Amino acid sequence: MAIIGKLVKAGIDITAKFQSVEDSPQSSQENQLRELLNQAKNTAFGKYYGFEEILKSTDLISAFRKEVPIFNYEEMHEQWWARQERLEDITWPGRPDFFARSSGTTGKSSKRIPITNEFMATMQSVGSSLINSLREFNFPETLFESEVLMLSSSSTLDKNEQGFEEGEISGINVSNFPDWYDIFYRPGKEIAAIKDWDERVEAIAEQAPDWNIGAIAGIPSWVLLMLQRIIARHQLNNIHEIWPNFQVFASGGVAFETYREDFEAICKTPITILDTYLASEGFIAYTSKPDTMAMKLALNHGYFFEFIPFDKRGINESGELLSDPLVFGINEVEVGEEYVLLLSSCAGAWRYTIGDVIRFESLNPPQIKITGRTKFFLNVVGSQLSEEKMDKAILELAEVNGTSINEYMVAAVKNENGDYIHQWVLVSDVASDGLAEKLDELLKSANKNYSVARSQALKDISVKVISKDQYTDYLAQNNKKGGQTKTPKVMNADKMKSLLEFIDRA
Repeated sequence: MAIIGKLVKAGIDITAKFQSVEDSPQSSQENQLRELLNQAKNTAFGKYYGFEEILKSTDLISAFRKEVPIFNYEEMHEQWWARQERLEDITWPGRPDFFARSSGTTGKSSKRIPITNEFMATMQSVGSSLINSLREFNFPETLFESEVLMLSSSSTLDKNEQGFEEGEISGINVSNFPDWYDIFYRPGKEIAAIKDWDERVEAIAEQAPDWNIGAIAGIPSWVLLMLQRIIARHQLNNIHEIWPNFQVFASGGVAFETYREDFEAICKTPITILDTYLASEGFIAYTSKPDTMAMKLALNHGYFFEFIPFDKRGINESGELLSDPLVFGINEVEVGEEYVLLLSSCAGAWRYTIGDVIRFESLNPPQIKITGRTKFFLNVVGSQLSEEKMDKAILELAEVNGTSINEYMVAAVKNENGDYIHQWVLVSDVASDGLAEKLDELLKSANKNYSVARSQALKDISVKVISKDQYTDYLAQNNKKGGQTKTPKVMNADKMKSLLEFIDRA
């Protein structure tokens, strides 16, 4: 295997050198938009919004913005995507072979995102760029001799009445892996096809000693549970006793920082964390350089991006888009500023709001961090708490108490007097005494808007602590266990009531 490691590493070096020269971000994005419009100009969407005429414009991007409105999922689905199950050439040529059921955290039910062949190719292309970027990290050849464990959702897809296959995007990706992936891909297609999460993880734990894992990809919460189960089953002190070449974790789906301490606890040697922005709507960005968790935007891979300022120029006080928000291109954004992301893609999404808020960490190359979801903006009584601010306070609370708090949920609810309070539920083994007071202090010191709200309409905060087992039981009750599942950090009052009732019954 040593010679294979040398060859793979040498191949990555050669490929990366050929790809080292790129167009400017603005040129890349204009080229991507032009190609998307050309391919979709004869679709129903393209004809309705005059793609032919837009393509003749001397200012392509401005014309595109003028003619095509911004869409959220409900609007895109009801007006366009729902027709694709019966008709061809709606928002993209032909009909999609798959629909990705988004396991995201917003909405009352799963979204259904069309997945085209061209879209599948873009995800593989971005994945290849990520692999080529590994040369920047100077990993040893042992990494390239080892195997990759991808903890996806089940690759067993459902067929609807129209014959389309449906599943979560990670399961769709795995189901379409070519046979030669079996050389390095684990747990393999047979185990990946197991629908039940617990059965799948038990099968992984059973076969773990037979594998030489160098890299793992998945959502931190579920990867952590899997690794802990492997350690318990084989009575290990740490995961490196069974996988000494484990060096890389490609994290995605949620912020990693609240899991860092628990990952360090089960590893004998440090591992490199790469962040990835892989959603049902696309493989949007990935960490491409060492010593940072910022992610390079995939500007040359079939996506066109736009950016709405996450302030009064783009959103209202509830975090919802204005009817006519200011919209920037890649050449107009600023380092340190937050934006709501818009995406146009070869899946037939056009000026589509994914629901994520990103911040630019650099412009050359454009690198971003996800700072939260628009729906994770808690501002019912003017507290203006973003997901990033809440994460920071929870990390500080965990440090003060000498523990870890991986997950949390919060909602603005009314107490028995009809006043608003913030109800928090923390997933941890920490004692609950004094937590509310300390969390309140941390949030006040970090956010002046929250401090003002606490002196006025926000009358109190309440904190409940539940165990990891209770949390996973709650997810299981709601069919949200395993794979790519993410739990909403900010809940509405009804969701929080349901969670509290579950806790009381348990």
